[in-house]
Amino acid sequence: MATSTLLCIHRDPAQLSLLQENGYDLVTATNGREGLRLFMSQPVDAIVLEYHLGLLDGATIAAEIKQVRPEVPIVMLTDHLELPDGALKSVDALVVKADGVHFLLATVHFVLNVKPVQSREGKTRSQTPAQPRRLGGSRAGVARQQPDTPPAATDKTDEPFSPKTWKSIRNGTTQF
Repeated sequence: MATSTLLCIHRDPAQLSLLQENGYDLVTATNGREGLRLFMSQPVDAIVLEYHLGLLDGATIAAEIKQVRPEVPIVMLTDHLELPDGALKSVDALVVKADGVHFLLATVHFVLNVKPVQSREGKTRSQTPAQPRRLGGSRAGVARQQPDTPPAATDKTDEPFSPKTWKSIRNGTTQF
Protein backbone atom coordinates (compact mmCIF):
# COMPACT_ATOMS: atom_id res chain seq x y z
CA MET A 1 0.00 0.00 0.00
CA ALA A 2 1.36 3.42 -0.94
CA THR A 3 2.09 5.90 1.80
CA SER A 4 -0.10 9.01 1.84
CA THR A 5 1.48 12.44 2.05
CA LEU A 6 -0.20 14.96 4.33
CA LEU A 7 0.38 18.70 4.25
CA CYS A 8 0.11 19.82 7.87
CA ILE A 9 -0.39 23.55 8.30
CA HIS A 10 -0.15 24.01 12.04
CA ARG A 11 1.51 26.47 14.44
CA ASP A 12 3.22 23.53 16.16
CA PRO A 13 3.54 20.63 13.69
CA ALA A 14 5.30 18.50 16.34
CA GLN A 15 1.84 18.01 17.90
CA LEU A 16 0.93 15.96 14.82
CA SER A 17 3.76 13.45 15.14
CA LEU A 18 1.27 10.60 15.73
CA LEU A 19 0.32 10.87 12.06
CA GLN A 20 3.92 10.23 11.05
CA GLU A 21 4.26 7.43 13.59
CA ASN A 22 1.29 5.76 11.87
CA GLY A 23 2.85 5.75 8.43
CA TYR A 24 1.92 9.08 6.89
CA ASP A 25 4.57 11.23 5.24
CA LEU A 26 4.28 14.79 6.56
CA VAL A 27 5.09 18.05 4.82
CA THR A 28 4.76 20.82 7.41
CA ALA A 29 4.21 24.56 7.43
CA THR A 30 3.72 26.83 10.44
CA ASN A 31 1.64 29.52 8.71
CA GLY A 32 -0.86 29.85 5.90
CA ARG A 33 1.41 31.55 3.38
CA GLU A 34 4.08 28.84 3.71
CA GLY A 35 1.38 26.16 3.56
CA LEU A 36 -0.02 27.52 0.29
CA ARG A 37 3.48 27.69 -1.19
CA LEU A 38 4.11 24.04 -0.26
CA PHE A 39 0.69 23.01 -1.58
CA MET A 40 1.48 24.57 -4.97
CA SER A 41 4.99 23.09 -5.17
CA GLN A 42 4.47 19.42 -4.27
CA PRO A 43 1.77 16.76 -4.49
CA VAL A 44 -0.16 15.89 -1.33
CA ASP A 45 -2.99 13.44 -0.67
CA ALA A 46 -4.74 15.40 2.10
CA ILE A 47 -4.35 18.45 4.31
CA VAL A 48 -4.52 18.83 8.08
CA LEU A 49 -5.16 22.52 8.68
CA GLU A 50 -5.28 24.36 11.97
CA TYR A 51 -8.00 27.03 12.04
CA HIS A 52 -6.16 29.62 14.16
CA LEU A 53 -3.01 30.44 12.21
CA GLY A 54 -2.64 34.18 12.64
CA LEU A 55 -3.07 36.55 9.70
CA LEU A 56 -4.58 34.00 7.34
CA ASP A 57 -7.08 31.79 9.16
CA GLY A 58 -7.71 28.18 8.20
CA ALA A 59 -11.00 28.97 6.44
CA THR A 60 -9.21 31.34 4.03
CA ILE A 61 -6.46 28.79 3.34
CA ALA A 62 -9.03 26.00 2.79
CA ALA A 63 -10.97 28.13 0.28
CA GLU A 64 -7.78 28.88 -1.67
CA ILE A 65 -6.82 25.20 -1.77
CA LYS A 66 -10.28 24.08 -2.94
CA GLN A 67 -10.16 26.61 -5.79
CA VAL A 68 -6.98 24.96 -7.10
CA ARG A 69 -7.64 21.28 -6.29
CA PRO A 70 -11.17 20.70 -4.95
CA GLU A 71 -10.65 16.92 -4.73
CA VAL A 72 -7.97 17.18 -2.02
CA PRO A 73 -9.57 16.44 1.37
CA ILE A 74 -9.05 18.99 4.12
CA VAL A 75 -9.33 18.18 7.83
CA MET A 76 -9.75 21.33 9.92
CA LEU A 77 -8.26 21.20 13.41
CA THR A 78 -9.62 23.71 15.91
CA ASP A 79 -9.58 24.52 19.62
CA HIS A 80 -13.39 24.65 19.88
CA LEU A 81 -16.53 24.27 17.81
CA GLU A 82 -17.46 27.94 17.87
CA LEU A 83 -16.32 29.18 14.47
CA PRO A 84 -17.62 32.02 12.30
CA ASP A 85 -20.36 31.32 9.76
CA GLY A 86 -18.95 29.83 6.59
CA ALA A 87 -15.66 28.76 8.20
CA LEU A 88 -16.29 25.13 7.31
CA LYS A 89 -17.65 25.48 3.78
CA SER A 90 -14.35 24.38 2.17
CA VAL A 91 -13.37 21.57 4.57
CA ASP A 92 -14.21 17.88 4.49
CA ALA A 93 -13.96 17.15 8.22
CA LEU A 94 -13.59 18.98 11.52
CA VAL A 95 -11.65 17.75 14.55
CA VAL A 96 -11.65 19.53 17.90
CA LYS A 97 -8.24 19.28 19.57
CA ALA A 98 -9.84 18.14 22.84
CA ASP A 99 -10.95 14.94 21.04
CA GLY A 100 -7.29 13.90 20.90
CA VAL A 101 -4.80 12.87 18.26
CA HIS A 102 -6.31 9.38 17.89
CA PHE A 103 -9.55 10.98 16.71
CA LEU A 104 -7.52 13.10 14.26
CA LEU A 105 -5.80 9.94 13.02
CA ALA A 106 -9.17 8.22 12.50
CA THR A 107 -10.54 11.25 10.66
CA VAL A 108 -7.53 11.42 8.33
CA HIS A 109 -7.94 7.70 7.65
CA PHE A 110 -11.64 8.31 6.93
CA VAL A 111 -11.15 11.15 4.41
CA LEU A 112 -8.40 9.26 2.59
CA ASN A 113 -9.91 5.77 2.53
CA VAL A 114 -13.59 5.55 3.45
CA LYS A 115 -15.07 8.74 2.03
CA PRO A 116 -13.72 8.23 -1.53
CA VAL A 117 -15.17 4.69 -1.59
CA GLN A 118 -18.52 5.98 -0.35
CA SER A 119 -18.52 8.64 -3.09
CA ARG A 120 -17.81 6.05 -5.80
CA GLU A 121 -20.48 3.71 -4.41
CA GLY A 122 -22.98 6.59 -4.21
CA LYS A 123 -22.44 7.38 -7.90
CA THR A 124 -22.94 3.72 -8.79
CA ARG A 125 -26.12 3.53 -6.70
CA SER A 126 -27.52 6.71 -8.25
CA GLN A 127 -27.15 5.14 -11.71
CA THR A 128 -29.16 2.04 -10.71
CA PRO A 129 -32.90 2.31 -11.54
CA ALA A 130 -35.01 2.32 -8.40
CA GLN A 131 -38.18 0.88 -10.00
CA PRO A 132 -38.43 -2.83 -10.87
CA ARG A 133 -38.52 -3.66 -14.57
CA ARG A 134 -41.49 -5.44 -16.10
CA LEU A 135 -40.86 -8.43 -18.27
CA GLY A 136 -43.69 -9.06 -20.71
CA GLY A 137 -47.14 -7.60 -20.17
CA SER A 138 -48.47 -9.46 -17.11
CA ARG A 139 -48.11 -8.64 -13.42
CA ALA A 140 -46.62 -12.07 -12.86
CA GLY A 141 -43.70 -10.99 -15.01
CA VAL A 142 -42.29 -8.40 -12.58
CA ALA A 143 -38.56 -8.85 -12.01
CA ARG A 144 -36.87 -7.11 -9.15
CA GLN A 145 -33.47 -5.71 -9.94
CA GLN A 146 -30.90 -6.72 -7.33
CA PRO A 147 -28.66 -3.88 -6.11
CA ASP A 148 -24.89 -4.18 -6.44
CA THR A 149 -24.52 -4.03 -2.66
CA PRO A 150 -26.62 -5.64 0.06
CA PRO A 151 -29.26 -3.33 1.61
CA ALA A 152 -27.46 -3.32 4.99
CA ALA A 153 -24.44 -1.67 3.35
CA THR A 154 -26.55 1.23 2.08
CA ASP A 155 -28.51 2.01 5.25
CA LYS A 156 -25.92 4.20 7.01
CA THR A 157 -23.58 5.61 4.37
CA ASP A 158 -22.94 8.69 6.50
CA GLU A 159 -21.72 6.58 9.43
CA PRO A 160 -18.51 4.77 8.43
CA PHE A 161 -17.81 3.48 11.92
CA SER A 162 -20.15 2.23 14.63
CA PRO A 163 -20.49 4.25 17.85
CA LYS A 164 -18.48 1.54 19.64
CA THR A 165 -15.64 1.93 17.11
CA TRP A 166 -15.65 5.75 17.45
CA LYS A 167 -15.41 5.34 21.23
CA SER A 168 -12.39 3.03 20.90
CA ILE A 169 -10.79 5.49 18.46
CA ARG A 170 -11.29 8.37 20.90
CA ASN A 171 -9.75 6.48 23.81
CA GLY A 172 -6.85 5.23 21.70
CA THR A 173 -7.52 1.49 21.80
CA THR A 174 -8.10 1.20 18.03
CA GLN A 175 -4.95 1.38 15.93
CA PHE A 176 -4.70 1.88 12.16
